[in-house]
Amino acid sequence: MTLARRAVPADAEEVLRLRQVMLDSVSGTDSSISWHAESLPTVRARLADPDGDFAAFVIDHPDRPDALAALVAGTIDYRIGNAGNPRGAMGYVFSVATDPDARRRGYARAGVETLLDWFRERSVRQVNLTTSAEAEPLYASLGFVRKPDPSMRLQL
Repeated sequence: MTLARRAVPADAEEVLRLRQVMLDSVSGTDSSISWHAESLPTVRARLADPDGDFAAFVIDHPDRPDALAALVAGTIDYRIGNAGNPRGAMGYVFSVATDPDARRRGYARAGVETLLDWFRERSVRQVNLTTSAEAEPLYASLGFVRKPDPSMRLQL
């Protein structure tokens, strides 16, 4: 039995809280949560669609009944196929976050493994993620490898 369960709309506020935990750990600062109110309806709607291309898996906090201990989210995108991925389904793992007081208990691993099973059930054969140096050993132990990716971004 896995620790992780599929997040539901009632989890949306905690999902956003844990996303903020992840964002703060990456930036090294406590940043504003002013965007949460605007994001909340969208997150609730996405969590309510069990057949969509977005999934979040969570672990309930063992010490706080109304809180989540960990979050792992992912999406499925389409790219034109190639030799390694003829169907073009591409998974992306993001927002892997564990509450600071619940770390080192295997929650991130349990969530990522559950998300990878979700991808497999949907015939996704390639999964990408961006990692911190601290989390890289976890992903490497699950079979992820570094790729030479000259990615760029444009903020519109």
